[in-house]
Amino acid sequence: MEGSAQVNASSPRQGSSAASTRKDARRNQQTLLDAAAAVFASSGLDAPVREIAAEAGVGLGTLYRHFPTRADLVIAVYRHQVDTCADAGPDLLAAGPTPFAALERWVELFVDFLVTKHGLAAAMKADDDGFEALHAYFLDRLLPVCTQLLDAAAAAGEIRADLDAYHLMRGIGNLCIGTGGDSRYDARRLIAVLLAGLRHP
Repeated sequence: MEGSAQVNASSPRQGSSAASTRKDARRNQQTLLDAAAAVFASSGLDAPVREIAAEAGVGLGTLYRHFPTRADLVIAVYRHQVDTCADAGPDLLAAGPTPFAALERWVELFVDFLVTKHGLAAAMKADDDGFEALHAYFLDRLLPVCTQLLDAAAAAGEIRADLDAYHLMRGIGNLCIGTGGDSRYDARRLIAVLLAGLRHP
């Protein structure tokens, strides 16, 4: 009986410890993904993994434990950035001050993602199935969010209602191609003109 009581008494602590370990692992993974995205954007996809680990403030062993290969890391960064961009839409819409202001801010985040996305997508081109799966995930997560923002702005009478989310996202994506290759080209300026063109006179 005493042994049984001791086991039962320790179980809550063991459960709490396991939950804390899982929480730490998730936090480490999120930190690594944010660090990898920043390093990929500044140094390219061939950046040394030790640079990513240093940016995240963790050891190489921690990085490899979460992402055994560079491909695993690239895919995880892509999906993480898609999720971050998708989750931001409703929050921006709720925060205001207007639906169009929320749309503008969301497009800024979308462009930040696209600058990294083009390099990530290029790295996945050799894996047709993997690339198609990521592209499908991209559309499934982001199209509904962009649609929600456009519909809200149109319902508020701020923009015209004859442009759908796919065409807007496709147009922004095309304007972002080659952003890092020409210092004279400012994609964000053209995207601002595109958004201004949505406004009612």
